Amino acid sequence: MKTQLSVSNKEIWQITYPIIFGNLAQTIIVFVNTVFLGHVGNAELGAAMMAGLYYLVFTTITQGFAVGVQIMVARRLGENNLKKIGPLFEHGFFFTLLLGAILWCIMHFCTDVFFQHIIQSPAIYASALQFMDFRQWGIFFVSVNYLFRSLYIGLSNTKIITITTLMMAIVNIFFDYSLIFGNLGLPQMGVAGAGLSSVLAEITATIVFFVYTLAKLPYKQYDLFQFLGFDPTLLKSVLKISLPTMFQRLVSFGSWFLFFAMIEHLGEESMAVSGIVRSVYMLCTISVFAYSATANTVTSRLIGAQKEDEIPRTLLRILKLSALTLFPILLLFAIFPQQIASVYTDDVALAAQSVPALFTIYVGAILLTIAMIYFEFVSGTGKTFFALLLESAVIVFYVFYIYLATHQFHFAIQWVWTSEWVYSVLILLFSLLFMKFYPWRKNG
Repeated sequence: MKTQLSVSNKEIWQITYPIIFGNLAQTIIVFVNTVFLGHVGNAELGAAMMAGLYYLVFTTITQGFAVGVQIMVARRLGENNLKKIGPLFEHGFFFTLLLGAILWCIMHFCTDVFFQHIIQSPAIYASALQFMDFRQWGIFFVSVNYLFRSLYIGLSNTKIITITTLMMAIVNIFFDYSLIFGNLGLPQMGVAGAGLSSVLAEITATIVFFVYTLAKLPYKQYDLFQFLGFDPTLLKSVLKISLPTMFQRLVSFGSWFLFFAMIEHLGEESMAVSGIVRSVYMLCTISVFAYSATANTVTSRLIGAQKEDEIPRTLLRILKLSALTLFPILLLFAIFPQQIASVYTDDVALAAQSVPALFTIYVGAILLTIAMIYFEFVSGTGKTFFALLLESAVIVFYVFYIYLATHQFHFAIQWVWTSEWVYSVLILLFSLLFMKFYPWRKNG
């Protein structure tokens, strides 16, 4: 008879549902910006999408570092070595601020030149720069927010993630409505207002994280905020896990930016359709990435507790719960595709052109939910360098497929989006090969 697993369905859900709200934070920002700017014009919608993805590439570098901290926090929790959790967070905090400053300098001084070489449409180029003039300042706050999220996910104490997400949503919606259109006595800023409102939402989340941590978390139990001194060995151990993840996220989201850059060459209409599709895809996959983050945390914790044999069955349990969460969302979106697209635009023809691509990404979301759980298992074992190699290999095929679809065969936009199928299938295949053949149980 099979022994009972250490991690129950209830605990998986308790870890996952606040992460869903956490993932909803950035998705809400994209969704709200897309909805409001979709009613301003196609150029503004395309610009916010391109500039938003460009910004996302930088934030995922800091997110990759935070994932390394999350893995180590979960490992220390599994070992019941709580006093080492605080110093982990503190070293991560100061490194995050330094990393944020470096990334801000790159965005501030290089964005103009980079966009000149990537964006063909003058209207999209001008609007993208206006968006980034404000959006770049968010890098400091989103970096700290990712670090706090990793701390709480690693501790399986994720209530605060729900709170910060709600606060971000309220602030972002209020200032998007006010600043994009000039409502409530505030200046009409257009696409620049969308950039500023996103930054204000991230600042709000940072403040709430700090207040909650000081008021609610038993931080002395973890030696948090004790500042016992700089330990180069500790930072090195974090970076050993984090650096491959940082590069892996850079490769992953950098390739997605290239995907949209290639689509931009197809024209503003294709960009507008893809802006809608991207936002819907992010909404569909909120739970997908939440369950995969749970798979990462649970894998690390079980290894810390020396219960590696439970991991394969636990991953299957997480996959079933992920599918049960995803399918009702996809069913609803599949029944009302035209209505979903019409939320983003007043252009009836544009909404209709988006429908075939929406069904493409519905299939992509199903494939992704399987792939990401097993891919995050790879990172959860601590073998983040292999996760980097794995994704890098997949990205080569992914980008080549996109190039053929957009530049050689000139596929219709819905078939260009089948590149997401290619990505998920290959990620899943390589992750399963890692699980079966790599000795990940040894020296976990």
